[in-house]
Amino acid sequence: MTVAILGANGQLGRALARRLPLQGHAVLPLARPEWDVADTGIVGRLVELRPSALVNAAAMTNVDGCEREPERASQVNGQGAEHVARAAAELGIPLVHVSTDYVFDGLNNETPYAEDAPTNPLSVYGASKLDGEQRVLAAYPQAQIARTAWLYGLGGRNFVTRMVQLADERGSLSIVTTEVGNPTFCDDLADAIGQLMARPAAGIFHLVNEGYASRWEFARAILAQAGRGHVPVQPIDHYPRPARPPAFAPLANTRAAALGIRLRPWPDALAAYFAALTEA
Repeated sequence: MTVAILGANGQLGRALARRLPLQGHAVLPLARPEWDVADTGIVGRLVELRPSALVNAAAMTNVDGCEREPERASQVNGQGAEHVARAAAELGIPLVHVSTDYVFDGLNNETPYAEDAPTNPLSVYGASKLDGEQRVLAAYPQAQIARTAWLYGLGGRNFVTRMVQLADERGSLSIVTTEVGNPTFCDDLADAIGQLMARPAAGIFHLVNEGYASRWEFARAILAQAGRGHVPVQPIDHYPRPARPPAFAPLANTRAAALGIRLRPWPDALAAYFAALTEA
């Protein structure tokens, strides 16, 4: 199978390009500016390319930036998602569209969200991604939506690299305890996406490393793995930012797990990430 990866320059796109060949797939990395999902012309170009499958990992993921540029967020995360789905529908090929936990408001504070839980985004980013989900399934009901959360990967700038950088620069950190989610290693997500593509099931799936943590707990685990466990991490309950994140938004993997697709516990994945960094 030849899989075209949109958003190939992002940390998930790079992980997909590394990991999918291990499952026997050839990959076609497609990235901006040549492959901009917001451009309506991309539909015809993807059809002409004729891949065997599509993974749409292209998105405007700067959550606070989406608050400042809502129109661009809508073009990329909403309309762009539909463009990719239209191409997949015309070709009749598997499509995995990557979405986010930000489609939920995080106000439940009791149990992780199942795939069919009511959505209620609190930010422009979350609203644009939910719009993208809806557009994808309307244009191509056979599509697969893979919601994920708190991504970090090799060679990318993310929460993990930021915590290590700030620990070295400041000598101490203040991190919120009031934001809870699923830290997810891009390599594990890429492997799960490859498995999901091979299944005939359609609709929404939650693909995250098992278990959940607060940002504070995650930061402490990061520093411990990075050999900086001595750096103090002060718990706080608020951090001002333009976008409002969901407070308690762990995702429950029920539908993919029923197909035999599970991601390992997040502490094990974090250890694997640091081991991979050491090897690199």
